[in-house]
Amino acid sequence: MALVINDRVRETTTTTGTGAVTFAGAVDGFETFSAGIGNNNTTYYAISLNSAQEFEVGLGTLNASSTTLTRSTVISSSNSDAAVDFSAGSKEIFCTLPASKTIYLDGSGDMVGSGIIVNANIDANAAIAHSKMAALTTSRAMVTSGSGFSSASSVTATELGYVSGVSSAIQTQLDAKASNGFATAMAIAL
Repeated sequence: MALVINDRVRETTTTTGTGAVTFAGAVDGFETFSAGIGNNNTTYYAISLNSAQEFEVGLGTLNASSTTLTRSTVISSSNSDAAVDFSAGSKEIFCTLPASKTIYLDGSGDMVGSGIIVNANIDANAAIAHSKMAALTTSRAMVTSGSGFSSASSVTATELGYVSGVSSAIQTQLDAKASNGFATAMAIAL
């Protein structure tokens, strides 16, 4: 069962109550849920009975023959965002993409959406679980590319501890230690 979203999928229904919706056929110029979404697939839907000011937007699953849609998750509705007990009358049900599920660019070209971080300033008090970031491994150093993209390196936290407190180029410090060691060895030999 896949999540499928498609354009121009719209049918009518006379289903009442809060249960599964039985499709009554495509609205002229539109396709059926069977053709546009497919058997056993999940989709976002909207149902409206305009004469009674009843509506519901949610996530539902088509049955094996695409004749009904089980309303599994209500996202918004005229019933305080709970399942609507639909009155009698002809309703329209169509495939939609709920606003709360979208990511889009606002008028300034900035990305807007729930749970995204794009080019944001993250201060020292912020924390992002490494499990939320692709390909990062526990106890690995994080590196950035010249473009500013982050990824995990092969350097471990233990290895980083070895260079803790280094104040200048490591090779310069090693050369200085080697020179001092050589001078000490020479003094002892003399």
